[in-house]
Amino acid sequence: MSGIIGKTNVGKSTFFSALTLIPVKISNIPFTTIEPNRGIASIRVKCVCKDFSIKDNPRNSICINGIRWVPIEVIDVAGLVPGAHKGKGLGNKFLDDLRQVDGFIHVVDAAGSTDINGNPCEIGKGDPIEDIKFVENEIVMWIFQILKKDWDKMLKRIIQTKEDPISVIYERLSGLMIKKKFIASIINQFEKSIEKWSDEDIIEFVRKLRRISKPMVIAANKIDISKAEENLNRIKNEFKEYSIVPCSAEAELLLRLAAKKGIISYMPGDSTFEILKKNELNDKQINALIKVRNLLMSWGSTGVQDAIEVLYRKELKMIAVFPVENTTKLTDHKGNVLPDVILLQEGSTVKDLAYKIHSDLGDIFIFAINVKTGQKIGED
Repeated sequence: MSGIIGKTNVGKSTFFSALTLIPVKISNIPFTTIEPNRGIASIRVKCVCKDFSIKDNPRNSICINGIRWVPIEVIDVAGLVPGAHKGKGLGNKFLDDLRQVDGFIHVVDAAGSTDINGNPCEIGKGDPIEDIKFVENEIVMWIFQILKKDWDKMLKRIIQTKEDPISVIYERLSGLMIKKKFIASIINQFEKSIEKWSDEDIIEFVRKLRRISKPMVIAANKIDISKAEENLNRIKNEFKEYSIVPCSAEAELLLRLAAKKGIISYMPGDSTFEILKKNELNDKQINALIKVRNLLMSWGSTGVQDAIEVLYRKELKMIAVFPVENTTKLTDHKGNVLPDVILLQEGSTVKDLAYKIHSDLGDIFIFAINVKTGQKIGED
């Protein structure tokens, strides 16, 4: 699951609708989104059907011309304001909604047309750099508070009963779905033993842990508005460690809706589109499509599809695996050819794959077979 985050009134809900085609309430009034919006987006991976020269019939995804569209759950939560981790705005609710996400897409108003609280302002007056800093800080402080709440009890377990610090912190953060290996890798970077950590040390630990366990992609939205490109360059210079994707959620939503109605031929992430029913369009609609086409010529895409794919491919390092039961026919027990595709992080084992398919399969796992080579693969 990916979480769409940002301050209020930056286009998060438009971004969500552009990804999922789920209609949501969109307004320039702060806190238009109260209850989280949930939907399904897709990322593109190369299907292996062409490698084996077979016709597939997928169950959990769609294959179009050798490209498998893999479903991804997306959640769009209430916008943040400074002080959210203290309960300001809808902060506590926002943060609780994000507990189980794999990573974040931080939608930013690159045009600077909203102030720090999400209120409309003169274009260029808002500062997206400050927006990114405060949203990052709110997430860090939220996790810090989860740790700090029982810190003394955790230290008592570590000192008096000699429990493993990594296991103790892992248990405390279990609701955030953070893997133990990430906690271990960050703890090992500290020279001080954990019982000597100050609040500043805990915050630094959380900051580093968040970056590797729940990575963030910055979606520089409203890229077609004046000042946006200038701010994009500022963002890139300031946040060199982040993946930053220029985008226009409004343009993507327009294209997706037009394609759904059969007015244009367009697939998410395409660099162009074809108008199929020009006679059904009025002058205003044609001009809107011309504007979007110019945007695609300038930036290569609307950036919306790119953002979620950068999160899963580059930041989360997900790879696509196509499990089958019959290694000769490449089918499941019902005869479906290449029925499923599952995303796993690099470094996962085939036993991890077995558990992804079904917990019972993981419990009885013995070995898997590489269909291309015929080689047996053990659980490691």
